Amino acid sequence: MARTPSNMLPLGTKAAAFKLPDTVSGKTISLESIRGKKATVIMFICNHCPFVQLINPEIAAIAREYAPKGVAFAAISSNDVEHYPQDAPELMAENAAKQGFSFPYLYDETQEVAKAYDAACTPDFYVFDAGLLLVYRGQLDGARPENGIPVTGKDLREALDALLRGEAVSETQKPSIGCGIKWKKQ
Repeated sequence: MARTPSNMLPLGTKAAAFKLPDTVSGKTISLESIRGKKATVIMFICNHCPFVQLINPEIAAIAREYAPKGVAFAAISSNDVEHYPQDAPELMAENAAKQGFSFPYLYDETQEVAKAYDAACTPDFYVFDAGLLLVYRGQLDGARPENGIPVTGKDLREALDALLRGEAVSETQKPSIGCGIKWKKQ
């Protein structure tokens, strides 16, 4: 199992605009159309990665808990589906339903959005404030397959809670670790 860390995009970076197809609704979704009143969480995930599979229930729970508080969520898969067919859009839609995702699960076929966010792995989390400035990037929590640490969403929850209280998010942030994004061959 490859262990690729996040690239840790600089804090304060403005969220890159995007328009991507939502594999669940079939609609094209833009960053502006899903932007939250208080915060926006962009997650790079995929279907097949065991790091993502471990935390899917917690991702779904956090989205249900924080959405009523003005936090919007969107997941993006940027993997090369030619070489990783289990991450194909129709299977993304099936996975979203199975996991109970209440947020769009977007397909980044060109991989341009992953590059704009400097995403490196799945899962990779980005939290933007109401002005779409980056305040958190990195891990959900310390849980990894086979490390025995329970999945709690601690790091992401702490960042969201600070933001919702109007406090600065701690700049002590740990990179996520996961499967590297499956880039298309050039």
